[in-house]
Amino acid sequence: MLSDAGDDAPRYGVLGWPVGHSRSPAMMRAAGLRYQHLPVAPEAFDDTVRALHGAGFRGVNVTIPHKPAALALAASASDAAREIGAANTLSFAADGSIAAENTDAPGLMAALGDRPVRSALVLGAGGSARAVVWALRRAGADVSIWNRTPERAAGLDARLVREAVAADVLVNCTSVGLDRSSTAESPFKDLPLNADELVEYTTVVDLVYRAGGTALTREAAERGVDTIDGLEILVCQGALSFTLWTGLAAPLDSMRAAARDADTQLDAP
Repeated sequence: MLSDAGDDAPRYGVLGWPVGHSRSPAMMRAAGLRYQHLPVAPEAFDDTVRALHGAGFRGVNVTIPHKPAALALAASASDAAREIGAANTLSFAADGSIAAENTDAPGLMAALGDRPVRSALVLGAGGSARAVVWALRRAGADVSIWNRTPERAAGLDARLVREAVAADVLVNCTSVGLDRSSTAESPFKDLPLNADELVEYTTVVDLVYRAGGTALTREAAERGVDTIDGLEILVCQGALSFTLWTGLAAPLDSMRAAARDADTQLDAP
């Protein structure tokens, strides 16, 4: 871990609109970075990012709705970022030039570890689904995708399905579960399966993260299904950003503990 960041330490942050809910600052500060929330409206994104290097920033993470704009702004980009069409990590060189990376995709695979991923069903077809499909396909998985509006899934490298199909891994990339007032049963009215059908998957992954888990991961766990929540994926992708910026191995345990503690505090009444 880096030593406590002083006022002269390189700066880092997370840009989004809104972004106050992000656990990234707690997680990255636990790793020793001088790191902050950076709320930026879409119309101010380009000018703000271009000014960050002069303000002492060495890198930033990028979240909704800025990931496509982050890729378009960068002077260079990794193959993953270009093929996915979005970047969640920007790095500033000494001359201020901007390099784009996507750590969402490898973050998912790091969270999955050595679990089997021969087949997968992805729910949703938004920006996060693009990174998930890309990662799973690169891992050799046979990927199916379901979306309430099938046309939105056009162009993704996956087989479009009209109903849920059994697979090794189920990945929820929809916003179902974000509503803190939702009951354990309500998410399934918006998904193509019911709680009892979760046993058809070896692992259930939910990109949404909430203290105590989402209804989807809770129902899966009650049925003995292995689960991964969005907070673990956040930690894994954040660790990759940390290493990209510092060249050091990320202190995963400290980052995970800080993210989960922040998660509990943000979900408290």
